[in-house]
Amino acid sequence: MTDVTAQDAPEMNTQPTGTVRVWDHLLRVFHWALVAAFATAWLTADELQPVHEFAGYTVAGLVAFRLVWGLVGSRYARFAQFLKGPGETLAYLGDMARGRERRYLGHNPAGAAMVVALLVTLSGTVFTGWLMEDKTRVAMLPAMPAIVAPAWADGDGDEFEYGERGEVEGPLKEVHETLANLMLLLAALHVGGVVLASFRHHENLTRAMVTGDKRGPGPGDIV
Repeated sequence: MTDVTAQDAPEMNTQPTGTVRVWDHLLRVFHWALVAAFATAWLTADELQPVHEFAGYTVAGLVAFRLVWGLVGSRYARFAQFLKGPGETLAYLGDMARGRERRYLGHNPAGAAMVVALLVTLSGTVFTGWLMEDKTRVAMLPAMPAIVAPAWADGDGDEFEYGERGEVEGPLKEVHETLANLMLLLAALHVGGVVLASFRHHENLTRAMVTGDKRGPGPGDIV
């Protein structure tokens, strides 16, 4: 994938205010709905199980939407537009460390890597949560590849234990909770990256995810 600078890019639809529409309305709704759904799931864990499960299914639906929208959505929502290879991502992180990273109109390489990490972690979290809801679903695991199945067995080779309402206790629950905690860490890193990029490039990226608009590309910006 080749980066295009502002000088080489086709004419963009710049608004009278000097801004351009980057994030489409569906992507923005997805973003804030995902924040709300995950926060709800986190806050209701082990307290309000029906709400927790509903929030989990909402997250699953939003992740599924994002995967589809990453293929058929607007320009800056598409994976093909912003996903970069490891070399380019590491080079960008090196530029960040030196304070000389270039501005990207869409996701920068570090942000793109974070998108992937968040989607993968969320997928694992909702999948393990879905398995925990019904013991018959856990029975699917022995049919999975051997490299995966042993991870769900406890140290003594015993079967899963179920508490009240059929909830799984033990290794599967620990994996689910570990993934949820990892999501918190990734979310914190994501927020930190947004704050840093907003400061470095003198634009409010949080507001951009509300309005959909960003400052028009300048010389040397990647569009």
